[in-house]
Amino acid sequence: MVFNLFRRRSRDAERKVYCEIVAQARQPVFYTDFLVPDTIDGRFDLIVLHAVLYFRRMRGEGAKVSEFTQGVFDLFFQDMDASLREMGVSDTRVPKKVKVMGEAFYGRADVYIRAIDDNDAEELAEALGRNLFPDAQELVAQKRLALYMMSAAEKLSQQSTENLIGGDLTWPEAEAFAAIAV
Repeated sequence: MVFNLFRRRSRDAERKVYCEIVAQARQPVFYTDFLVPDTIDGRFDLIVLHAVLYFRRMRGEGAKVSEFTQGVFDLFFQDMDASLREMGVSDTRVPKKVKVMGEAFYGRADVYIRAIDDNDAEELAEALGRNLFPDAQELVAQKRLALYMMSAAEKLSQQSTENLIGGDLTWPEAEAFAAIAV
């Protein structure tokens, strides 16, 4: 049928992956035991943290996977746009705020990925401190969260691309890192 040529492809798979990322970022343990502020900024940073872990794992998997992850990324920023509008941010200010969020995402991604690739939990903990605890560092929480991220990166690397595209993401149990002596 001619109309099928103009239909937008289903984004159900991308939406499922994005929802899995958000669900993990909203685990209460991050706000209680890891002391991440339960604020708009804190929630944004935890979504970014988990999205970066996912995107890092999916890099280098080919053009189709790249297109898929771009769809997940687009959903992320569409959700941020919609959230800002729901909070009452004016239509003229939303694009500026989304741009700032995009810059924050890329800045965090660069530092987090480099630290994970270098297996440098200390550098990762410092970056988490700057981003999640800008007013008052939480050194123990930062280190525990860095160890969680290193474990999550490893766990994601052990999962098949097909499962990860299908939204079957397995994360480490965050609670196990909340009490680690550092």
